[in-house]
Amino acid sequence: KLIASESAHKIFEVDEHIISTFAGIFSDARVLIDQAQILAQQNRVTYNSAIESISVIKMIADRMQMSTQYGGVRPYGVVIMLVGVNKGKGHLYTTDVTGNFTAYKANAIGENDEKIKEYLRRDYKESMNIDDGIKFALKIFKEILEKNFDIDRFEVAYVKSSDGKLVRLQDNDLKKYAK
Repeated sequence: KLIASESAHKIFEVDEHIISTFAGIFSDARVLIDQAQILAQQNRVTYNSAIESISVIKMIADRMQMSTQYGGVRPYGVVIMLVGVNKGKGHLYTTDVTGNFTAYKANAIGENDEKIKEYLRRDYKESMNIDDGIKFALKIFKEILEKNFDIDRFEVAYVKSSDGKLVRLQDNDLKKYAK
């Protein structure tokens, strides 16, 4: 309750059209996401264009994989999920601690991820719009967390494929979806 909410984001803007989150050790995620932000900025300066999300996830996965090759180097203790929009199409990628990455239509990482994936496999529809997706996600958490569900613990971010811009929802903005 004493933490300032603006300092506790777990959804990061890599570039205006790419967002990322993680499960695992915060400092490991921060280092990798900082490197992804630098890569995205370098691409904008060098080529005057937005980087493709596949290039960002490949760099993150490569860094994670390199830490598994040498003695005396601790592997990154984090799983990264990255979402981006390129040419009007959304992309979702998830890494694992070994440096592999996979593209998904929908995915979950972190606490209760297997339970959430069961809901996704059963009820996810590609035709969902953003509002439907937010309601669907919060419904899953309500069912899994039951009496421990608290909308104030949630942060939602998305990038629309039409304009490729990050939108964040928290607190009162989310309450209308949690009915």
